[in-house]
Amino acid sequence: MQVPDIEKQTGIDLYVTETEGIGGKLKQTSEDFVVEEITGRDEGNEGKYLILELTKKNWETHHLIRDMSRILGISSKRFGFAGTKDKRALTTQRISIYNLEAEDVERIKLRDVNLKVLGRSNKDVGLGDLVGNKFKIIIRDVDLPQEELDNRLLNITSTINKIDGVPNFFGIQRFGSRRPITHLVGESIVKGDIEKAAIDYIGLSFPDEHEKTRLVRDRFYKERNYIESLKEYPVQLRYERAMMHYLVNNPDDFAGAFGELSSNMRNMFVHAYQSYIYNRIICRRIREKLPLNEAVEGDIVCFKNKQGLPDTSRLETVTSSKVKGINNLIRRSRAFVTAPLVGTSTEFTDSSPGNIEKEILQETGVEQKDFHIPEIPRITSKGRRREILLNFKPAYTIADDELNAGKKKVTLEFCLPKGSYATTVIREYMKAEPADMS
Repeated sequence: MQVPDIEKQTGIDLYVTETEGIGGKLKQTSEDFVVEEITGRDEGNEGKYLILELTKKNWETHHLIRDMSRILGISSKRFGFAGTKDKRALTTQRISIYNLEAEDVERIKLRDVNLKVLGRSNKDVGLGDLVGNKFKIIIRDVDLPQEELDNRLLNITSTINKIDGVPNFFGIQRFGSRRPITHLVGESIVKGDIEKAAIDYIGLSFPDEHEKTRLVRDRFYKERNYIESLKEYPVQLRYERAMMHYLVNNPDDFAGAFGELSSNMRNMFVHAYQSYIYNRIICRRIREKLPLNEAVEGDIVCFKNKQGLPDTSRLETVTSSKVKGINNLIRRSRAFVTAPLVGTSTEFTDSSPGNIEKEILQETGVEQKDFHIPEIPRITSKGRRREILLNFKPAYTIADDELNAGKKKVTLEFCLPKGSYATTVIREYMKAEPADMS
C-alpha cells in the first residue's frame, strides 16, 4: 500500500499492517477526539500550588494559559502543566497555579473551558507527572459494507496485537501537519546553513496552506524583502514576523533571528530532524525483517522505571549470551528495544541494528559532530534513545454515523505512554491522507 507523500517526507514510508484501511475522516466535531491525561499524582489540601483539572475544547494550551493569566492578573510563568493537548479535541488534564486561592478560579469564565479544583500541593504540575493519555477517537464517514469493515478492523487489530503495538513513529504533528517544514529547517541548521534555515522557515510554502499565506510566502522567498513582507504576512504567523523584524535591522544575522524565538521553538528544529532520521531507521529495520517486539544481538535496550515506562537513561547492549534473558524481560514489558535520536554522543554497535543506524545517518550526509551547533550553541544535541515499539491494546466499536447518512463510524479506544502520537495508531486503521487525520 502506498504511503501518502507528505508522510514520506517525515521519514515514514510504510505501514506495519498489510490490510487495506477503512478510510473515513477524523475530527468532524471536537468531541470526536477525546483525550484524558493519565497522571500518577495524588493531591492534598496544603501547599503553595493550587491544582486544577482543566477540561477544554477548541483551545490551544499556550493560548488558553495566556488568556487565563490575563484574567487573573498574574504571570503565565505561574502556571504548570505536564503536556500540551490537541486544539481541535475535548481534552482533560491537570494544571497548577502558584500562589492562587481556590475562589479566584471563579473569575475565569471562558467558553468551552471547565476548571475543577482538585486540591493543593508543594509541587507544581510538570512533565514528569505525565504517565500517558487515554484516547477515545471517532472515525466518521466510513463508506464500506458492514462485512468488509468488520474484516478490515479485525485483521488490522489482530496484526497490532500480534506484534504488541505499532512502530513508535514521530507523527506528522512533530513536523507540521499542513506545513512539514520543521525537520527541513533542522537539517539546514545541522548542516551549518543557518541562512537557508531561516529563509526556509519564514518563506517556504506548502500546498495545504491557505492560498493567501502561500502567496505571501512565495513572494518573500523570491524577493526577500523583509519590510514589505511584514506588511503582508498574516498576524498569526507571529514567529516568522518576529524573525523578519529582527532581520530588518540585522540583515545578515540569521542565527540572531532564531534568537527571537523561544528556547522550546529553537530546540524543536533539531529535534524534528532527529525524529526524521529515527523514523527512517525504524522503517529500514522493518524492511530488513528485524523485529520490533524482541531484541537481536547488538540491539540497545532500556528498562522500565517505577511508573512502568521506558527509562532511556538505563541502557544495555544485547550480547549473544543475554538475548534470551533480555527477550524474557521484553515479553514482560520490563525492557524495550530502542533506536537513536542521533546526536554528538550517540553510540552505535557493530551489528545489524547498528549498521542500519549508521547507514541511514550516512545517507543523510550528516555526521555526528554536526549536531554541535556553534552558531546557536544552546540547540546542540548529544542525542538520546527512544523505544521503537508503541505498546498498547486497541478496542473498537462500529455504529451508524448520525452525522453522515448511510455511512458508518468507528470508535477506537486505547491508552498510550507519554511522548507518543495517537496518529501512529490511527494511520494504521485509516490509511488516509494526514489532512483527513488532523
